[in-house]
Amino acid sequence: MKPTDQQLILACRRGDQAAWEMIVNRYQRLIFTIPRRAGLDKDQAADVFQEVLTTLFEKLDVIEHPEKLQSWLVTTARRKTWRAVLELKSHAQRGGEMEDESELATLPDGAPLAEEVLMQLEEQHQVRTAVTSLDERCRKLIELLFYSAEPKPYSEVAAALGTSEGSIGPTRARCLEKLLRLLKKDLPAG
Repeated sequence: MKPTDQQLILACRRGDQAAWEMIVNRYQRLIFTIPRRAGLDKDQAADVFQEVLTTLFEKLDVIEHPEKLQSWLVTTARRKTWRAVLELKSHAQRGGEMEDESELATLPDGAPLAEEVLMQLEEQHQVRTAVTSLDERCRKLIELLFYSAEPKPYSEVAAALGTSEGSIGPTRARCLEKLLRLLKKDLPAG
């Protein structure tokens, strides 16, 4: 069973490096996606990512609700993203030159990220986390069917799994049921 965020934070407070790595691995995609969705390039998003993790490390001992780590990280990433966006705009207004002026033109106007976008990011993160909790066969099947840029024909999926083409549909249904159970288990009560 995977440790909860609260368990990981408590372990980090005791200096457990493996717990820190688990937090980073669990949330790196979510944290990085927020500045990218706000229009920052990869380097700028990497800077925001690093700032979020640095802030988390500095505040490990004072986080009051470790069980709400995901919300804390999203909020922190949003704030640092908007500071970066505002800093870029301010720099441009003072006459500073950006390496690529077209990047500035694509930056949003500074309005906060739409709540729907954040909810979608969090949902995607929950699904990815649940997929990693599936057994290897289901995880591989779901990745082949749903995480490929182009849909793969059942013949390719069957060959990759070492099974018959006719078993893909029923196996897919069972795997999606398992995934749904995992997602329902992890949904916050409300």
